[in-house]
Amino acid sequence: MDGTITDSGAVIMGTAQYALDHFGYHDEPVEKLRRFVGPSLMDSFRNLYGFSEEKAAEATRIYREKYEAGAMYDVTIYPGIVKLLQRCNDAGEDCFVVTSKVWDSACLILEKLGIMNLFRGVIGPARDDPSSDKDRLINRAVDNFSLNKSECIMIGDTHFDIDGAHRSGIDSIAVTYGYGDSESIKKAGPTYFASDPHEILNILLNS
Repeated sequence: MDGTITDSGAVIMGTAQYALDHFGYHDEPVEKLRRFVGPSLMDSFRNLYGFSEEKAAEATRIYREKYEAGAMYDVTIYPGIVKLLQRCNDAGEDCFVVTSKVWDSACLILEKLGIMNLFRGVIGPARDDPSSDKDRLINRAVDNFSLNKSECIMIGDTHFDIDGAHRSGIDSIAVTYGYGDSESIKKAGPTYFASDPHEILNILLNS
């Protein structure tokens, strides 16, 4: 979702900084804040700042307090994404959102953006699930909707997406317009690369 469907980096980084301010981490570099886009909040606070479980949980609570008060809607859809989804629907392809964002927040954002109807399903963790493991979510989508893995492809902008696809046994498309680190995503070894939604569509229609 973030960095692939929606351009949400600014609000995620801004809200992460808001939570970090509470712990005395002021004016953090953009390069570090960008790493909050993709993984779960708990993992980000623990891995990037060495927060304990309790401290990371408190930081996540502070983040969500501001985020869910309205900041989460301050996002835009990447140009070409709506057309891509419509073309996939017209071609009889099922589209799903598989995200590390809390499920109910993801659904609210998609509804607000007016594109919920373009997806067959939304798969995301519960509020008390701190994991960034995309393979669990991909496998949940496969199981819940009786999908054939040979016909599935994961599209994402971070190595978490590509790693999850590998572990789940499905192909992947790494988009280069999102917030993922280019070196880490290359190292993850996606099946395809796409620089924009038009290239994604070409891959989907010809793969």
